[in-house]
Amino acid sequence: MDFALLLEMWRQISMEDTKRISTQRRLHAMIRNAIQTGVLYAGSRLPASRILAAELGIARNTVVYAYEQLISEGFLHASRRGSVVNANIQVSSSLNDLAPVTSKDHALSRRSQQILPLPVAASLHTAFAPGVPSVRDFPKDRWRKMLDAVWRALPADCLDYGDACGEMVLREAISSYLRSSRGVNCDPMQVIITDGTQSSLQFCAEALADPADLIWMESPGYIGAQNAFRSAGLKIKGIRVDQDGLAPRRSDWKSVSPRIIYVTPSHQYPIGQVMSLERRLALIHAAQQHACLIIEDDYDSEFRHDGPPLPSMQGLVEHAPVIYLGTFSKTMFPDLRIGFMVVPKNLVAPLSELAARQLLRGRTADQLCLARFIQEGDFLRHLRRMRRLYRQRRDCLVALLEHTFSDIASLYGSTAGMHLSLCFHNQTIDDVAVSAAALADGLIVPALSRHNIGSKDRWCGLMLGYAQVPIEEMPLLIARLEKRIRPFF
Repeated sequence: MDFALLLEMWRQISMEDTKRISTQRRLHAMIRNAIQTGVLYAGSRLPASRILAAELGIARNTVVYAYEQLISEGFLHASRRGSVVNANIQVSSSLNDLAPVTSKDHALSRRSQQILPLPVAASLHTAFAPGVPSVRDFPKDRWRKMLDAVWRALPADCLDYGDACGEMVLREAISSYLRSSRGVNCDPMQVIITDGTQSSLQFCAEALADPADLIWMESPGYIGAQNAFRSAGLKIKGIRVDQDGLAPRRSDWKSVSPRIIYVTPSHQYPIGQVMSLERRLALIHAAQQHACLIIEDDYDSEFRHDGPPLPSMQGLVEHAPVIYLGTFSKTMFPDLRIGFMVVPKNLVAPLSELAARQLLRGRTADQLCLARFIQEGDFLRHLRRMRRLYRQRRDCLVALLEHTFSDIASLYGSTAGMHLSLCFHNQTIDDVAVSAAALADGLIVPALSRHNIGSKDRWCGLMLGYAQVPIEEMPLLIARLEKRIRPFF
């Protein structure tokens, strides 16, 4: 145990107490008070009597007396580890019964109070939590062996802070993969490694816009993005979504132009629609005319179930004003906490400089291991396995939902990604209440209306993620879900 706190407590004893109370009694009272108030918690091992006596500058017999007295009173017990605080000692509640802080000086800022609660309140591994990959099917043993090899070869100086934009070998691996699989037009210098999509969004919001600047988002739209933009003080305007994705009207463009437009074109979050090629090109050209930046969140584009993969918006037009965001949380496992941005060439220098001033990058071994995982083909092999698995689970879920709910709801977004949406025909249903009822039965099906921005073009229904749900469990789960949904109709 680190007994520096005991030494400090001893030094704070007043000279008046020194004259009035013996050293033995003062030491005994000090240790007992520390136990009763929880400073010395149950199971704490006190210093050996010889060591404590030397540190306090008192006789060893004085410490021995104090320890023996506390053992006899039941505060301590002797063991092979020495004198240990008993586990059955009740900690005084005097430190825990303090009145809660209510002063406005300690309240959250108005900006922080605008952060929306996440639509999930239970374990993300519960069916049907959206956006959760099948972590059980990740090749953990292969990853562990590769990570062990990286650590064995890692020089000591790599334990220091790394490049703020990420390890170059990983940036090279990512840029090569994106060029061949997603049609992204980039070189390694345009790639900036982040801690995930949320980190990328926060960085973009603070680096590329000022407080009160206007940003367009899909409505309904990703709550994580809403929170990133709200925390940066940006003004959010929801733009309706239809069958072809984001659908801005002419009147939207005639008003104040947005500084940033945030879209999820490969699999709109949360509805699941895929933005058509015509809509993508039109948005890029309009953004060029109005000097806007587009943030393309390509969060689960690797899982296209019906038809060939659609190319990224970033690569459709040369010098497109698009910042491309990606993550390995969906394709590999969330705990990896590695994402990336691909920024336009004219922003490479300023954003790299800002990252160097603002970010302290680490986890070099994880980045090097990921680079090797991509370069040696393990990443693509894993993606191919997951595509087959997720397509099978998607097919099973779609069949069950159509059989069970076709009279009250329609399915959206089943052609790609890791989740789909069940949209109620009756848009007056309280989908938040439906979601809460399902959650009480252990089912996570977030309400679509929670993602609406503004009151217009309201969507009502539920999101269902299927990537982590085994096929054999789905019939029983859908039967349980039906029992929770039907009473609302």
